Amino acid sequence: MNVAVCVKQIPDPAAPPALDPGTKNLVRDGKLILDDSDAYGVEMALQLAEAAGGGEVTLVSMAPNGETSGLRTALAMGAAKAILVSDPALAGCDALGTAKVLAAALKRAEPDLILAATESSDGYTGTTPVQVAELMGLPSVTFAKKVSTEGGTVKVERQTEAGYDEVVSPLPAVVTVTAGVVEPRYPSFKGIMAAKSKPVETLTVADLGLDAASVGSAGARQEITNVAEAEARAAGEIVVDEGEGHLKVIEFLEQLKVI
Repeated sequence: MNVAVCVKQIPDPAAPPALDPGTKNLVRDGKLILDDSDAYGVEMALQLAEAAGGGEVTLVSMAPNGETSGLRTALAMGAAKAILVSDPALAGCDALGTAKVLAAALKRAEPDLILAATESSDGYTGTTPVQVAELMGLPSVTFAKKVSTEGGTVKVERQTEAGYDEVVSPLPAVVTVTAGVVEPRYPSFKGIMAAKSKPVETLTVADLGLDAASVGSAGARQEITNVAEAEARAAGEIVVDEGEGHLKVIEFLEQLKVI
């Protein structure tokens, strides 16, 4: 069972974010870390490969400046290798442009199954994985809370508001996993040392056979025109309960049209 995992390397959320004054895009210079949401996909991939009795996990990522810090974290968890697409032409990519790049890189990996998070922590579009599936002509299953494989199929318990649906799909397929689907392992010291020598194939847009005009800011179908500070939260109303506090609560809920 060869599993590929789409992982995103993002600026550390603990550090103050910076925006490029010209493009108004998030500045991604410097060290990038593994998106927490992708750690679940990496762990799920490792468990599926182990359960299948063999195979390997390949990471696929897109990041500027040849950055591999986040990939090395996932490699330390147990992934075997990584494919990194890094090219100045990719600056300003929208979700579709990113999907085009990832799909082209994933085809080189020839995986039996592709896993991804439902959405990234710095973009929150939630559209890239299904776009990858469409571009590759593969079925996709989203919001997986449990994943298992048998023969040439993948079985998914898909999270819904009312519980979950059981979905069975032929392989290869693209599956997005929710946070909490598994408990990601912590990289061991041995794993961290081994990750330093694991192969990371770095590719450009030309290596993938893509037209540079179809990706990056040149191919983006969206433009950020303005960025503003979020409104400050207003002070809440304090209700002193003198026997009629419940009426105040009901009145408040009626204003919100909750009841």
